[in-house]
Amino acid sequence: MKRIDKENYYLDIAETVLERSTCLRRCYGAIIVKNDEIVATGYNGAPRGRKNCMDLGYCTREAMQVPSGERYELCRSVHAEMNAIISAARRDTLGATLYLAGREAKSGELLHDATSCSMCRRVIINAGIDRVVIRSGEREFRVVHVEDWVREDDSLPEET
Repeated sequence: MKRIDKENYYLDIAETVLERSTCLRRCYGAIIVKNDEIVATGYNGAPRGRKNCMDLGYCTREAMQVPSGERYELCRSVHAEMNAIISAARRDTLGATLYLAGREAKSGELLHDATSCSMCRRVIINAGIDRVVIRSGEREFRVVHVEDWVREDDSLPEET
């Protein structure tokens, strides 16, 4: 039996975490790792005490036919990355790595284009996380250095 590499080990755990997601569109799981220890986990779902889309039986963004990646203010969920960061102490996020995996809610198909939204990117930057490792295939992943998100500021208008 071949031993799994650390990146896929943690991504597999993030995939297990996403099984708690309550989103009807896309399920995400995130874990924060520092010094080879899991610091916190998070999945996307409604804030504690509020009804989630699964309970309601509908997704507002889906009902309004909002394309993926737009109008997050209409979403009932707190994103997986934010939930993981909320559950961690800042001393544990400084210099840490966040692992992210996503699947389509209906089909369970792996999201090959998973990424953090612009709001989560801002929170990840402020949490002091160094890297985000995102599953892009069954054993494939890409690594984002958070410093790149700082340098490539997506909150500024594009220059022409």
